[in-house]
Amino acid sequence: MIKKTEFTLSISLFLLFFVNQVYSQKITKDLPLSKIIDETSGLEIVDDLFITHNDSGGEASVYYLSKKGQIVEKRKLKSTSNNDWEDITKDDEYLYVSDSGNNYNNRKDLKIYKVPIDKNSNEKNQTIYFKYPEQDSFKINRNTIYDAEGLISVGTNLIIFTKNRANKITELYSVPKKPGKYDAKKIGSINVQSIVTGADYSEKHKILALTSTKKFNNYYLIIINDFSLKNLNDLKIETYEIPIGKTQVEAIKIIDNNNFWITSEDEKNSKSARLMKIKL
Repeated sequence: MIKKTEFTLSISLFLLFFVNQVYSQKITKDLPLSKIIDETSGLEIVDDLFITHNDSGGEASVYYLSKKGQIVEKRKLKSTSNNDWEDITKDDEYLYVSDSGNNYNNRKDLKIYKVPIDKNSNEKNQTIYFKYPEQDSFKINRNTIYDAEGLISVGTNLIIFTKNRANKITELYSVPKKPGKYDAKKIGSINVQSIVTGADYSEKHKILALTSTKKFNNYYLIIINDFSLKNLNDLKIETYEIPIGKTQVEAIKIIDNNNFWITSEDEKNSKSARLMKIKL
């Protein structure tokens, strides 16, 4: 006969397991990337080519990659600079490059570059400037809640995902796609129990995919099916550990409900940056 205290403990452990369960998956492709993009920090797909860019301080360019991960073209973005590029997203006509890295809490020049997808377009690149209206201090703070490494496109707006080191949540902010200067509008938060480092959304599959970390040792793929900005308080979050060791994963691209591309930066324990395909 099980005593009441033992039964209660068993139930508690059962619930704890399922609440914090980290699911399994496998890497089906693992491709080395050029040293030119060893700080790959965003990922998109246009016309069967990957598009990526480097992180802070790199050249103000995006790189087009073949399905084998080889650079086939470099596109320098005029009227832009790379302070801390953290993510890239797109709609039918434009690429959006998020210069939103704010590791020290002191940036007052956060922006998103709006770039025609058509490389032969005569249309000039445009800039969407934004700030967080809640931020009242710009003193250096390594635990800032006003850093952001995720960006997605939803309808007429861009959604920014913050990187909250202190509380292990991500807060969602919205800005219009039109060039101008805006106070980013906070629309909610998601308790991801980790620090978000990249984001992608598929309207076709209704999936939000995030990459994240907890202590910068291991990285995770977070999947939220049936995602809607109107229902942020009732989301089913599935977390998958990415089995690649200690390296920085800061980019994610959805293929379908079970397959995803990610990139990781070049780290001391790896030979190069990598482009990987994950199957759930």
